[in-house]
Amino acid sequence: MAWKMVRISPNNWNWRYHWSSQSLRDFLPLHYYHSTHFPSTVILNSIITPISLITKGFSTVSLAMENPKATAHKEFPLGLDEWTEEEYAVQSKLLQQFTNISNIDKAWIFNSDNGVSQGMFSISQPDVLANKRRKFILSSTISKESNGSVRFQWAPFPIAMSGVSTMVSSPSGSKLLVVRNPESEGPCRFEIWSQSHVEKEFHVAQSVHGSVYTDGWFEGISWNSDETSIAYVAEEPTPAKPAFNGLGYKKGGSTDNDTGSWKGQGDWEEEWGETYAGKRQPALFVINITSGEVQAVKGIDKSLSVGQVVWAPSTKGLEQYLVFVGWSFVIRKLGIKYCYNRPCALYAVKAPHHNESQANKTDIHCADVAQLKMSRHLTLHKPLIVLSFHGSDGKFLVFLSARSSVDSGAHSATNSLHRIDWSSDMKMSQSRKVYDVLAVVMCAEDGCFPGLYCFSILSSPWLSDGYTMIISSIWNSSQVLLSVNVLSGEVFCITPTDSNFSWNLLSLDGNNILAVSSSPVDVPQVKYGVIVEKENDNNEWSWSDVSDPIFKCSDEVRSLTSSLKFSVMKISVKDASVSPMKGAHKPYETIFVSSKAKKSDTCDPLIVILHGGPHTTSLTSFSKSLAFLSALGYSLLIVNYRGSLGFGEEALQSLLGKIGSQDVKDVLNAIDHVINLGLASPSKIAVLGGSHGGFLTTHLIGQAPEKFVAAAARNPVCNLALMVGTSDIPDWCYAETYGTMGSERFTEAPSAEDLTQFYSKSPISHISKVKTPTLLLLGAQDLRVPVTNGLQYARALREKGVQHKVIVFPNDVHGIERPQSDFESFLNIGVWFKKYCK
Repeated sequence: MAWKMVRISPNNWNWRYHWSSQSLRDFLPLHYYHSTHFPSTVILNSIITPISLITKGFSTVSLAMENPKATAHKEFPLGLDEWTEEEYAVQSKLLQQFTNISNIDKAWIFNSDNGVSQGMFSISQPDVLANKRRKFILSSTISKESNGSVRFQWAPFPIAMSGVSTMVSSPSGSKLLVVRNPESEGPCRFEIWSQSHVEKEFHVAQSVHGSVYTDGWFEGISWNSDETSIAYVAEEPTPAKPAFNGLGYKKGGSTDNDTGSWKGQGDWEEEWGETYAGKRQPALFVINITSGEVQAVKGIDKSLSVGQVVWAPSTKGLEQYLVFVGWSFVIRKLGIKYCYNRPCALYAVKAPHHNESQANKTDIHCADVAQLKMSRHLTLHKPLIVLSFHGSDGKFLVFLSARSSVDSGAHSATNSLHRIDWSSDMKMSQSRKVYDVLAVVMCAEDGCFPGLYCFSILSSPWLSDGYTMIISSIWNSSQVLLSVNVLSGEVFCITPTDSNFSWNLLSLDGNNILAVSSSPVDVPQVKYGVIVEKENDNNEWSWSDVSDPIFKCSDEVRSLTSSLKFSVMKISVKDASVSPMKGAHKPYETIFVSSKAKKSDTCDPLIVILHGGPHTTSLTSFSKSLAFLSALGYSLLIVNYRGSLGFGEEALQSLLGKIGSQDVKDVLNAIDHVINLGLASPSKIAVLGGSHGGFLTTHLIGQAPEKFVAAAARNPVCNLALMVGTSDIPDWCYAETYGTMGSERFTEAPSAEDLTQFYSKSPISHISKVKTPTLLLLGAQDLRVPVTNGLQYARALREKGVQHKVIVFPNDVHGIERPQSDFESFLNIGVWFKKYCK
């Protein structure tokens, strides 16, 4: 043995002892050796004093008086050594430069009569020091030149928007609602802004409602047409809890200021899972912006969680109605984040009148709230997402249906788009005919529209013709912009077809489009699109770059990304004969990122990147974290295995019931493809994935243990048999294990047969073969794949003696997205791969 013990005595003498084989048990008190692991350097305070005892069993004893500064032992932070610390210093500087790149969250364009528009951009940037995101507003004047070009004149500096939860402009663009949710138990603040100042500010107490939902799911804030009222979704007020004092139960409860009593917990309430811990039931409210009066919309069944509210068009003098989505549950609230297969329906409710007498304010009956009567049942168990009413006079309501998700059990699938004709004087009792605008595409021909994969929409996505809407949708491995004629069902891709860049829709400027375009190696670029009229109404879109200060990056980042290139590869399927579906036989895609520099003798190390879901997609868009890894000198193989969105419903459904086999084979097939092309060395391959991507990562190092020199997994699914009893989405385990039969088998009490099947599908069933050094990054507050999954796998690796490292982020959920956690996560990934790949 080569253990070294150091004692720093009060008079600065250094006592060094080097022992051979005798155990520490002979010299240390019990509390020093009950652990099975000893540090390489042990600092002893005064537990050994007699020289004779010290010398017993040691091969060498030395006593020297030295300069303590010259011999002081350097202590490294937990988990670091000298090499790792140096890599931390180098890589963190580069990662910080990528992290500093801003992002456009939202944009508004306000039109004027003189051909000049005003643009307002909501921008965010990670603030790693404060561990939150900075939010600010940057304005621009948009001028259309006589030659058809457009010029953006930006404000010199952005304006910080501290504490702002969300902003929503009024239909005319003359007012802006700013919502500031409380960080503790204070009131929710509503501010009504005009062009130059705050016109009104209202504070809504917690006894009325909690925070306004701004989650992108239940979120819904809608101005009425005359801009006097705003409907929105907020948390219900906290229910009364049982109170107790020194004599026992206290009737009548207690107040927060009552120091002589305390509140109990009361009954446990179901929540909507991941990211909704501690959030109360979403409910519907209306605020009058003249008086500040807030009313809860009455008559909605307590079993419904409401969201995505919009005002129905109405005629002056007639009743006003609100249309919203209502999610219901029977046994429990299953996790809803990223899960589009949760039962919901469209509802309409009569809006409260703010000029009613107090006695009549709550006189709204349940009969006034009803599912919209439709000619076909696209309601209960056929999830819907309200998109938009067209115009103040109505015309029609369009909405998405996620019926494919419900029917198959997949958490996300191919959408369909529908239209309901709607007039402003239509009665709620009238039946509404539902028209199919875009149906689910099962299997598209090469180069044709693969189906609709749209998950966000502008509040006003309409062109001036009154029937064309502009939306974003996934098309294979890219996100594109589509124009959809909601009367004829015609759909066109309006972004350039000669590039594999991805596009994100920001706003419409009349009939023109403001968007962002990027690629894995190109920092986002603001684009402005105008229609170029052609003969036979075959119009095209012309796109120009907008010089903007938003996506500025350092010279080093610009230089590093400019030295990279990317391509989209189609990979032929090897085992499609086992599937009867045509879509399962079609090629899938990978995105390959590499250096432009040609190297004749060697290949850069390869990192295989695997997305989660599994029914999501890795897009050809810019990712700061992946660009950072590319800049370190790695090639990236980003695999969209069968089951990913964007390739038709049959390809997606082909994975259900085959996780851990079909997806694993697709990834190995893609790796072999680039090796055979001479683009990767088989001896320098690492793998990285999160969630289901972590499931694949840990499967791959078990099923192909010789293939990978390093692995990193973020909140991985390692043991379905453990996850099914602890996750907010146990139904996911059944759907992905049993396929379309999963919904029939789903139960909160899995059978022994189920648990055996779950285990056999899990990476931990291959743990005995794993030898790859593995980094595990875990969020302690993860409700989707609870931290116990990753910790069990890590302990199994330790038991086998496999090199591994575990970092647990105590306040993070499934995404590990808090700025400090995201930074530390990818810094450690970079260092880990450098240690084993280079």
